[in-house]
Amino acid sequence: MIRLHNMRTRPGSKHRVKRLGCGESSGHGKTSGKGHKGQKARSGGSIRLGFEGGQMPLIRRLPKRGFNNAAFHKNYAIVNLSDLASFKEGTVINEQLLREKKMLRGNGDGLKILGDGELKHAVTIEADKISASAREKIEKAGGTVTLRQKQVQGPRNAEEPAAAEEATESTGKPKAKKPAAKKKSPAKAAAKKKPRKS
Repeated sequence: MIRLHNMRTRPGSKHRVKRLGCGESSGHGKTSGKGHKGQKARSGGSIRLGFEGGQMPLIRRLPKRGFNNAAFHKNYAIVNLSDLASFKEGTVINEQLLREKKMLRGNGDGLKILGDGELKHAVTIEADKISASAREKIEKAGGTVTLRQKQVQGPRNAEEPAAAEEATESTGKPKAKKPAAKKKSPAKAAAKKKPRKS
């Protein structure tokens, strides 16, 4: 029977400490496993990843050509149907609800539903993307899927393109806008109308 006085740790969970500098007969004496002099033998001396002693490193020697789409890649928060099976029938499942239930963490570009697992009751799902198998299983269970519409970046003022087309002449050059005429004050207009005395 295991009691406090005879408890032992699991085999392999504890290791003997590597004792350095305890004489040459210890196997780790003299240089203590650090070799002879040099940068790596010093305290705190380390070499960064990819450093090749000052010569041009490989990452800079390789040619870099072509287009890389990594900057435009979108990372979606992924949820499987097996994760949604715990919700009650008729629940509207969206990204906000999943974050409240701690099923989504971190920042992402939207929500994507994958078809791993089964769904036995009807739910309404609002997501940015969904796989074909997930959509089939949701609709088979009587549920509905609503994809959120992406915001399309258009002109700041919708009337600007129409106004620009109207102002374009047959030559293709936009018409020059005439400066607005200044309105004269009624007092000055009345003074001009009065006849001069001879």
